[in-house]
Amino acid sequence: MGFLSRTQIIVAIGAVALAFFVLDLVRRRRLSEESSLLWVVSSMAIAVLGLCTPLLKAITRALGMMYESSTVFAAGLAFAMMMLLYLSVRISRLSQENQILTRDLALLRHEVEQRSGVPGGGTT
Repeated sequence: MGFLSRTQIIVAIGAVALAFFVLDLVRRRRLSEESSLLWVVSSMAIAVLGLCTPLLKAITRALGMMYESSTVFAAGLAFAMMMLLYLSVRISRLSQENQILTRDLALLRHEVEQRSGVPGGGTT
């Protein structure tokens, strides 16, 4: 592969460390598997781009950018936008589910009140 710069080595180690950290979060049930996939894929992409300078230069030329750092910044921005969109969709879905559960709970409480004849379902 040739000589690797200190920056490339740091980027590669950081990307691999991030991937292991994400897998550890999944193992400890602090991060869902579906969320972890995007993180692991992106950290591996960072490692590959960090280690393969010709690939990064080719992508930079193909995108019409002047500097490799601009390509890396654009990729990071795209990743952040994807994560924000994903999390927004997930929050919207959870909010809808919460509304449905709240409505169902209110209906159940109303039914219990009707059957027991005591407001509040007989609870204090």
